[in-house]
Amino acid sequence: MKTILFHRHNPLHFHFVSDIPAKHILGTLMNTWQLPAVNFSFYDTEPLEERISWIPSFHYSGVYGLMKLVAPQVFPWSIESIIMLDTDVMLNSDIALLWHFFVDIKERRKLLGIVENQSNWYLGSLWENHHPWPAVGRGFNTGVVLLNLEEMRRQGWDSMWSGVARMHANPAALADQDVVNAVIKEYPHIHLILPCGWNVQLGDNSRSEFCYQNGESFHIIHWNSPNKMNVEKNNGAYFRLMYNGFVQYDGNLLRRELITCSSFENNVARGQSPNQTRDACSAFRNVAKLQLRTHPFFIGNIISKPNAVTLISQLSMDRLQMLEPLCRYWKGPMSVSVYASDSETIKLSNYVTRHECFQQRNDISLHIVYPESSNLYPVNYLRNVALDHLTTKYALLLDIDFIPMVDLHDYLLEATRVLGAEKRALVVPAFETHLYRLDFPQSKPALLEMLEAGSIKPFRYNEWPKGHAPTNYQHWKTASRPYRVNWAPDFEPYVVLQWPFARYDTRFVGFGWNKVSHITELHHAGYEFVVLPEAFVIHMPHSPSLDISNFRSSSLYRDCLQVLKREFQETLKLKYSFGHS
Repeated sequence: MKTILFHRHNPLHFHFVSDIPAKHILGTLMNTWQLPAVNFSFYDTEPLEERISWIPSFHYSGVYGLMKLVAPQVFPWSIESIIMLDTDVMLNSDIALLWHFFVDIKERRKLLGIVENQSNWYLGSLWENHHPWPAVGRGFNTGVVLLNLEEMRRQGWDSMWSGVARMHANPAALADQDVVNAVIKEYPHIHLILPCGWNVQLGDNSRSEFCYQNGESFHIIHWNSPNKMNVEKNNGAYFRLMYNGFVQYDGNLLRRELITCSSFENNVARGQSPNQTRDACSAFRNVAKLQLRTHPFFIGNIISKPNAVTLISQLSMDRLQMLEPLCRYWKGPMSVSVYASDSETIKLSNYVTRHECFQQRNDISLHIVYPESSNLYPVNYLRNVALDHLTTKYALLLDIDFIPMVDLHDYLLEATRVLGAEKRALVVPAFETHLYRLDFPQSKPALLEMLEAGSIKPFRYNEWPKGHAPTNYQHWKTASRPYRVNWAPDFEPYVVLQWPFARYDTRFVGFGWNKVSHITELHHAGYEFVVLPEAFVIHMPHSPSLDISNFRSSSLYRDCLQVLKREFQETLKLKYSFGHS
């Protein structure tokens, strides 16, 4: 996607043929990316599967590798031409140059434009008893195909390919590519051969180096080996450098406007005069208004576990080391937003790959939120992103620097079964330690011993006691049953809630009132707070964040927080129609 956008000079329309989870992921990414002069549409794969699932194939892409065959029926008849790309290709030129070949294709009434295959696969000489589908010479590669949909419909493409496919009993080892080659063998005048540089194939048996060594420019790189970017042949190391460069390239830079006659006027209309008076707290307000580029499920899959409690959290990359302990101690699903730049996503991927805990789990979802120019951490925006991808009825709202007690998930699951209610917040008491190496308590009695010894204390007992005072730690020590507590201003416990519930207010960024505002709204929405007698989480020590340092050192930061707090309270008055703050 980045390589297409980087090289383009024209408006684009992306057509994604995808399943429902991919639509959710790509739709979120495209909507939040806010790319100028880019449109996109989705086409569900499910109704297409029955049209092609009868074709035997053992290609690793499964039924999805056959989707190109039904392209004329997938897209609206108003779309007469389309470039079909596999997802493992990388552009090195403006894709509009490839589009120009449609002039020749249409004049000659060809059905498709395609590049020759760059391996000996269809010659049947790669190994003994290799019997590929029929093809003309080395055949053609369908990773990049120009489809003249209008002509395909006119000439009866659907009957062509289905009739040819039914003539062959062998599984289609290369998915749609086998079928397309068999059709070209049967109907040898339906295609236009494109220059090989428009599909430089890096397969394990490819001879693609002869393409660009003969002076042919390489416009599209195709990682068509099952090993993808780890292929060791055909100058793979060189092309990997290109690939990694685009992985790390800041995608926000691709929001640049295309040069048009109206661009200058539009920019002036949107801009502000340099002499325009600025709000002293504009930095805070501007961050709250941002729609940040978001890639949900960057790691992990959409898995529904109705009978579970999902841990909701967020982190910046300087807290990455806290993710693995949470993976070990929390046995339920996790939905975590990660505030990371494009280049930092490599570090995140390597971290997850390196730690065995993540490899053993399929219920941990990490969502990337890419930073903008502000230095203020959009903590509540991140929390909302994690909430947006909640797939369970209940959620534990927790910060990343806490470790839950052993088997907390199972305890909470039982608690929600007994106590769960629409307007009830189950409070998980929070504690802290200043010891970097802690013999983590395995039970409440063990925790009480450590409390007595002073190695553990109620969370922020000295710095901000009012934040957790309503939890009533003294009562909790001896409690054996859940007990109700009253809300108080500045209360900010960690709670389990039944979805749906109020989202976090994104005007609170950085340090201060980001959790308090949420708990305050729950109170005004009519929630009761019930403390769980056998549950606990422990805050682990770490260096202070940049935001808390700014809060302590900047009077403007503290003043703006008070302004935002008053505005939030006014919002609550209007929303819940009460007459006092």
